[in-house]
Amino acid sequence: MSSTVPRKRTRKSPDARRAEIVAASAAVALADGLECITLRRIADDLGVRPGLIGHYFPSVEELVAEAFGSAARAELDVLLPADRTATTPTESLTRFFARATGPAYDGVSRLWINARHLSRYRPVLRTRVGDQEAAWRERLESVIRDGVDRGEFRTDDPYVTMIRILVVIDGLGAHANTDTSDRPAAVTRMAQTTAERELGLPAGALDTGVEGDRTTAE
Repeated sequence: MSSTVPRKRTRKSPDARRAEIVAASAAVALADGLECITLRRIADDLGVRPGLIGHYFPSVEELVAEAFGSAARAELDVLLPADRTATTPTESLTRFFARATGPAYDGVSRLWINARHLSRYRPVLRTRVGDQEAAWRERLESVIRDGVDRGEFRTDDPYVTMIRILVVIDGLGAHANTDTSDRPAAVTRMAQTTAERELGLPAGALDTGVEGDRTTAE
């Protein structure tokens, strides 16, 4: 006669459980799209009852917005860390472009396309998209202003320069769902070219060599 030993359940704190739900939802958003986030889908992924997800997020709209915000914020912290004490502004921008304009960024580009489209119909998500756009603008403008203060960059208006750079990045990212393998190199590095021109840097100043997780400016 066989017997089974019931699996011991680990009771998590409310904060830990909520963080787990948000992380699982962000993973679904990046892999399959924000539309695929449902209380049942996340419950199945976590091996819990849908009612538990609903306890933390009574509305799926809140969960979708939180998932997007979490994924976008995490990517920003990788691309432009708030703590830049160990790098110069030029190094920060070099690292930023290396990560924000290549194939590795396509997943996040798709997420932004997805979120901006859905935000037309979902007010809660629209607010979160606006919050994240503001965070990205603030972080990049801070790097540019720091570079101007240190004499590394030259621009009369760091805010306008920041907008021009982000417009190019967004424009390139809009093609994340299409085949860009035949894209000319000059187009691929258009964001760097724009930044170098706007910041008074020589051509190639923001090119990078990457080994593993380490990025070094040439």
